[in-house]
Amino acid sequence: MKLAALGEVMVELAPQASVQEQSGGSKPLLAQSYAGDTYNTAVYIARGGVSVSYVTLLGDDPYSEEVLTRLAGESIDTSAIARLPGRCPGLYMIQNTPDGERYFTYWRGQAPARELFADPDRREALKAHLRTMDCLYLSGITLAIMSAEARAELLAFLEEYRAAGGRLAFDSNYRPRLWDSAAAARQVVSEFLQHTDMALLTFEDEQALWGDKRAGQCVKRNCGFGVSELVIKRGAEPVLLQYEGELTAIDVPPVSSVVDTTGAGDSFNAGYLAARLQGASPEASTAAGNRCAARVIGHRGAIIPTAEYTDESQIQDCIPSPQVATMV
Repeated sequence: MKLAALGEVMVELAPQASVQEQSGGSKPLLAQSYAGDTYNTAVYIARGGVSVSYVTLLGDDPYSEEVLTRLAGESIDTSAIARLPGRCPGLYMIQNTPDGERYFTYWRGQAPARELFADPDRREALKAHLRTMDCLYLSGITLAIMSAEARAELLAFLEEYRAAGGRLAFDSNYRPRLWDSAAAARQVVSEFLQHTDMALLTFEDEQALWGDKRAGQCVKRNCGFGVSELVIKRGAEPVLLQYEGELTAIDVPPVSSVVDTTGAGDSFNAGYLAARLQGASPEASTAAGNRCAARVIGHRGAIIPTAEYTDESQIQDCIPSPQVATMV
């Protein structure tokens, strides 16, 4: 199985331990890396054994070159990545609260990824590449940074792609600052959910976007869109899985130490999709998603070292314990 993820890679600055200055104060250290929601998911899917292609636009600067090097180091195909002269990736900084929750500051207004699917010549070559994939993965952030015309072109392509047997996995990943309004975001997300096979949603995002009071509202709405495989992530609360007409709640095993929740949802999606594309059931894939997220939130940054990612010594056994969910 082959998957292509579409989106943006940014330069990531994350706080590390402080060092004492001569004045007796402390100076925070910042670690530089690279991240982005679909990029994070692509990396962990590739580590899960699936053939992955990443689709974005980069510049001709040293940071863009490093992104390509890192993708190649994860055995991710970069042949569909175009480079725009004189441009460079966006930048964001992570800050964490004591309990590991995070918030971000962004500088991405001129990022080349914002022109994804916009240029007619590049678009036709990209469509040919995407037609060779079994599954495509994108997010609400991918859609938010694209122009309205580019989104329309992508939506039309997805209709053709799915009619030919391709599948689409989608995470709404709602970020209000990227949209003109919540109403505009709801319109776009609705259109793409109607072309989605697997929706991997975070309930907190759904509440912010749609005003849901209960998870049942989220389930009903997405089933109405025609989503056949629905996963709703709820932090430490059981994950809800709607599949083949049955709603199931699958426990999230406890994690001994939460250091940084950056990339938690992205890594869950990766674990789920890697397992699903290799033949696992939705229930087993949910458990795989939980395991993947548990590894990641025990470390700083969205992309953790491969050696730490594969070390399960700090993670409790994650055995699916599905129960039919009747009160949501």
